[in-house]
Amino acid sequence: MENTGRIRRTLLPSARRVLFDRDLESAIDNDLPYATEVDRAHLIMLSETGIVPRDQAARLLRAINRLRADSFSPLRHRTASRGLYLLYEDWLIETEGAATGGILQTARSRNDLNATVHKLKLRRPLTELLTAALRLEGVLLLHARQNLLTTMPAYTHGQAAVPITWGHYLAGLAQAVARDLDHLLFAARDLERCPLGAGAVGGATLPIDSQRTAALLGFTAPCLNSVDAVASRDLSLRILAALSILGVTLSRAACDLWRFVSAECGILQLPDELVGSSSAMPQKRNPFLLEHILGRTALLTGAFAAAAGAMHGAPFTNSIATGSEATRPLWQACQDATDVAKLLALIVSHAIPDHERMRNSAISGFTVATEVANLLMCGGPMDFRSAHKLAGELVTDCVERGHTIDSVGMMVVHTVLGLDDTGDPMSRIPTRQPRRSVAAHRASRPEFSTRTLGV
Repeated sequence: MENTGRIRRTLLPSARRVLFDRDLESAIDNDLPYATEVDRAHLIMLSETGIVPRDQAARLLRAINRLRADSFSPLRHRTASRGLYLLYEDWLIETEGAATGGILQTARSRNDLNATVHKLKLRRPLTELLTAALRLEGVLLLHARQNLLTTMPAYTHGQAAVPITWGHYLAGLAQAVARDLDHLLFAARDLERCPLGAGAVGGATLPIDSQRTAALLGFTAPCLNSVDAVASRDLSLRILAALSILGVTLSRAACDLWRFVSAECGILQLPDELVGSSSAMPQKRNPFLLEHILGRTALLTGAFAAAAGAMHGAPFTNSIATGSEATRPLWQACQDATDVAKLLALIVSHAIPDHERMRNSAISGFTVATEVANLLMCGGPMDFRSAHKLAGELVTDCVERGHTIDSVGMMVVHTVLGLDDTGDPMSRIPTRQPRRSVAAHRASRPEFSTRTLGV
């Protein structure tokens, strides 16, 4: 479209190269299939309502179908002086004549077309993302069930805190991922409404059937308000916000796993297939997949900030800043989140817990100290703060003597409580090992059961 009647000269070549030429091939492959899908639904509706003659609509549909079957090859070496869609419409007019090719934009605008294409394009990447994230949740729950009795320390402030199990940790992570998925699904609810029929911003005066085009394109209903239909891209913002939160969850998990597989901690081992080597240091086994997770999840937060910044201050009507520039980070963010979920699922699936090292870490970290304090408090008149102090003094003594707290702690408990310790008290008194402490917590906290874990 060189001459619109109001604009008689083409866009400057330098501007065209920046805005259209650089990404023309990508737009043909990624945008035009969806735009022509909308065109076909629109033409069917125009024909059914009698707005355009059936024979013209059928002829134009055949032309569009031929172009799609040919992968849009006639358009690939043309100059998009006013953008891809007008280039495509010009080709239809040239090949089918103005009387046929010129009816495509009847009762429609590029504004409602672009808003509809945006939602159609989101279906596939969002489905792939949800599939990857659900598989990650399934992997977490599967390995949680398999490791219900694999005792390890829980860490707070980077220090061993209390005994838990590897299964309990994974189940907690699965619950956080499930909550993030709920937020993502809620954000995606707006995909159900079709913007087609909103026109440029004020709807259409011709008797179109927006419910029909919505149904043909797989939507449940048209949008309720024409201004909102073309002005809003908060769907993108909500999805990016949900992805940002999911990224935070997965990056925190990667941070833990980074510590767990380190040589210094070593409670998890990764197989050769999931580590990298060094070009200079032959001893290295680098968990580089975790580095990719940490880096890409940070980009998700940046994508939300970029999109929100581009939309901020834009008027509430159709806007290139909102509809085009602000949505650019969305596609890469969906891909990054999908990749991260797949990588983390691989790591959890193939990580090998070192049962002995996990148990020894729980013992050497004095993770049963809190349980010793609880026993002192529950078994007599001692208040918890006094019991806490006594248990702390016991840990200090154990550290200085090179002892663990499990057996010594129980002897102190029985001495303080005035129990008979003649002979060998340990032959009659069960020691409070980390695994027993975990079992005690599970018995007193029913929400820790496997039923709650969904396994």
